[in-house]
Formats: sequence, structure tokens, C-alpha cells
Amino acid sequence: MDVVGWEKPAFTAVSTRTAIDRASGNAHKRVAPRSALVLLVLVAWLAPSAGLVAQESAGGQDEVVTAPVVVDGTVLFRVRGVSSLSAADRARQIRDRLTAVAADRSVSVDSLRVVEGEGASRILAGDRTVLTVVDADARMELVDRTALTTAHLARIRQAIVAYRADRTVEALRRGATRAAVATLILAIALVVVFWIARRADAAVAHRLRARVHSVDQQSFEALRAERIRDAVHAALVALRTLAVVAIVLVYLGFVLAQFPTTRGLSDDLFTFALRPLTLIGSGVVESLPGLVFLTVLFFVFRFALRLIRLFFAAVEKGSITLRRFDPLWALPTYKAIRIAIIVFAVVVAYPYIPGSQSAAFKGISVFLGILFSLGGSSALGNVIAGYALIYRRAFRIGDRVRIGDNIGDVIETRMQVTRLRTLKNEELNIPNSQILASEVRNYNSFADDQGLILHTEVGIGYNTPWQQVEAMLIKAALRTTGLGTDPRPYVLLKKLGDFAVTYEINVYTTNVRGMFRIYTQLHRHILDVFNEYGVQIMTPAYEGDPDEPKVVPPQDWYLPPAATPGPTADGRAPTAP
Repeated sequence: MDVVGWEKPAFTAVSTRTAIDRASGNAHKRVAPRSALVLLVLVAWLAPSAGLVAQESAGGQDEVVTAPVVVDGTVLFRVRGVSSLSAADRARQIRDRLTAVAADRSVSVDSLRVVEGEGASRILAGDRTVLTVVDADARMELVDRTALTTAHLARIRQAIVAYRADRTVEALRRGATRAAVATLILAIALVVVFWIARRADAAVAHRLRARVHSVDQQSFEALRAERIRDAVHAALVALRTLAVVAIVLVYLGFVLAQFPTTRGLSDDLFTFALRPLTLIGSGVVESLPGLVFLTVLFFVFRFALRLIRLFFAAVEKGSITLRRFDPLWALPTYKAIRIAIIVFAVVVAYPYIPGSQSAAFKGISVFLGILFSLGGSSALGNVIAGYALIYRRAFRIGDRVRIGDNIGDVIETRMQVTRLRTLKNEELNIPNSQILASEVRNYNSFADDQGLILHTEVGIGYNTPWQQVEAMLIKAALRTTGLGTDPRPYVLLKKLGDFAVTYEINVYTTNVRGMFRIYTQLHRHILDVFNEYGVQIMTPAYEGDPDEPKVVPPQDWYLPPAATPGPTADGRAPTAP
């Protein structure tokens, strides 16, 4: 059994029955669109009289799911479902029976009739049932069952007449002619749109070329004009595309509407094209309070960031002095505070972001969080290490440092990496986390005030007096340019080895960048001085020993260039220790 619902008119049964009886009497004599129109006007006029009754009766009921019965793109009425048959399936069955009756021209419209039964009214076409209306349908619509059945009968007759009229040879010919004319208009419209787009693009290009004709091509004005040209061209292409899409949609909608079988697609096409815009518009309207809050929040936090930036800029310039706060920390501290403020602003603004509560937005947030947790741990570690290096003051821009096995000048410090220029003029990027875990040797820290101490070692045999070795090393240091004489160079006796004595010459210099050239000169002078005085620099190890012992007799203790020391405090000549 069918259960039929009609589209929500709320009116009294007695008044409706009177109106529908009049309409149905005229409908049996003549089926025309005017009868249905008069019927709908009466229904709409009588509807408010029972509005309160309908609200009171339906106030405590759940909303009933209904589905439309659509024939050739026109909604005739809506039907409700039952437990064993959904509303959509029932609407489809009614449509199929109705179109089958309409397609059978042997069935006269006048043969449609209503057969009353116990608790149900059936609309028959000959001996075929088209629709069954039960008391539940009438109660849902708040009308009498007989009145509801009569209204459905009028709509069905009108639909059958329209169905057959739209499928006549004359109607199809008219539709084809209109479609052909529309196709011709479409072609003309597309040609006009593309012609206008080309002319506009050429006019813009000519205008911009005239503006920059007298400007040097190497200047920024030419580059700026070229960018404006690209932007305007992109805007014109976008407008042209929108115009073409709009024209094509109008064309397709008009052509599909000319034929009964595609008339429904015409409505769906416009719905498909306009639904995104409708959704966007309604979404914008609904989101206006949140957008206003986000706008105010943006300007508040932007103003706060500007104040904080001005404060730390003054600290960096020295206008504001903070105790135990290095001015070089001002910019990194501002960046850290800015990140914290931005994160706090995002947390505050999140509930007011349009679509933030949707499942898609939450899914994207979870996805980004997973990506950050998987790939951002090392980056975050480098950022933290970068701040730690800044506040530790391990080095500054321009310092020469040794990090691990790498020696170079610091040219830039970033949150992720530190850039060095090596002695071979290479750029080296070292992750900050690696620097934090390595030993950093800064050659510039005390070079300006106390001088950097350069040192080198030599191994000399036991048969050479240490006084002579020290004198030769100091003489070689004094010959080297770029070394300071105050404090004077000094020698340390580092080790009494198995085959040689290890001496270390220490010299002062403030020329940190030339330290390796100074080392080269110092090593050359050491070789020259030791060759001049016939003293052998020992290799790390050798095979065999001479027969005589490796000792220095007292008379050879002060061989040149070593100087004999003066008398002791009691006036006696120095003796061998």
C-alpha cells in the first residue's frame, strides 16, 4: 500500500474540501494549467487560518522524511515512506507508474478516477493504480483524506497532459530549433569574449610599454612594470575564463530545458553551478561575528608586536640598557617572544576560524601535527640549540672559530644552522645542534686585549743544551713579522722523550686572520736558525745510537746564540747545576 504525503500546506479540512471540490469539478470538464493555479491560490489563502492548529498538532511530533515525485523536472507533490519502503523508493515507484500511464496515449486523462476504500483512497488510470492515499498521509498534511486525494488527482492530470504535449513532433521540433539558435549565439558570444580579451590584453601591454619606454632596462621600474603586466594578464585570463564558464552554463541550461527528458538536468546544472557560491555566501554571513573577532584580534596582537619590536630595537641600539643583558641578544629575544605571541594568538583565534570545528579541518590539523612530530624534531632541536648558542655567547659574526675539525670565520648565525667561511674560501653550514654538542674554540675572544698565543713544538736531541735551543727558538720568533714583542715570546720544555726533548715556542699576535701565514713564517725561521747553528731537529724515532753518550759538557752549555748569564747575587760566577 502506498503512503502519500503532500508538500506542507496547513489548512482546515472543511474549507479545503470545498475549494478542491470546486476545482475538481472544473478539472473533469477541462484540464488546464489555470485550474491548478487557482487551486494553489486557494490553498495558500486558506493556509494561515489553520496555522496555529497545525503548530499545536505537530509541535510534539518528529519531522517526517518525505521525497518528491518528479516528472520532467517538475515536482508534483511529496510522499512519505513507511517502515518497509523508504520515501525515495516510494516516490520513484509512483513516478514510474505515472510516466507509464502518460506514455500510453490510449489511456485518456478523463479515465483517471478516485476509488474510495476503507482507510484508503486510490487514484486509478483504467484498471492501473497510480497512487494510494491513506489516513496517515492526510494526518501528516492536516487535511481530510478525500480532499488530499482530489488535489493529487488534479496534479496528476496536469502532469500527464504536459508530458504528452512536450513529446509531440511540433514540441520537439521547436526545442531543436531553439537549441540550434542557442548554439549559434554561443559561438558568437565566445568569439566576442575572446576578441575583447585579446584587445584588452594588448591595450594593457601597450600602456605599460609606453610608461617604461624611457626607463633604463636595468632599473627596478622595468621589472616592476613587467610584474604589473603579468598580474593584469592573469586577471584578464581569469575574467575571460569566468565569462566563458558562465556563458556555457547558461547555454547548457537553456538547451537541456528544451527537451522533457533533460529538463531535470537543466535545474541540476544551475544548482551544481550556484551551490558552491551559495554555500560560500551563507558561510561568510554565518562567519561574520567570528571574522570580526579575528580582525580585532589581529590588530591587537600586531600592535603588541610592534611595541615589543620597538623596545628591543632600542635595547639593540643601546638606547635602553638592561642589566646583564647583552645588546646582541635583543633581536633573538624578540624573535622568540614573537613566536610565543603568535602561538598564543592562534590558540585564542582557533575556535573563531571558519570551519575549525569541521571534520576536514580537524583531520588536516592532525595530519600537520603528525608531519611536524615526524619531521620537525631535528629542526626544533636546531632552533633550540641556536638560541642556546646565542645566549652562551660562544662566538659572534666575524669571529674565527674552530668547531670540531672545521676552522673558519663566522659569516651568519641562523636558528637552524651557522655558516662558516673556511680557510679555503668555502661556505660551510653546520647544524646548531651539532655545534652545541661539539667543542667550540674562539680565536678572537681575547686577541684584541691580551693577544692570541701561537705555539709550535720541535724535538731536539739530548746532546744540544736547552739554553741554546731556547735562544734559537726565540731568535726565530723575533724574525717573524706580525708577532708582538710585549709580552716577549717564551719557550716551554714540554717533554723529556725517549730520543729527544720537546720544546714549545709561544708567541703573541693580534692578527687572528693571518695566524696561519704567521705559523708558516715561524716554521721557516725555525728551520733557518737551526740550520745556521748546525742543530738537528730530531725525527719522531730513529734506529741506532752513536757510541758516545748524549750529554752536553759544561763548556758547551751557552753555545751561540745563547748568552752567558751574569754573576749570581753573591758575586760568584755561574756554575753548572
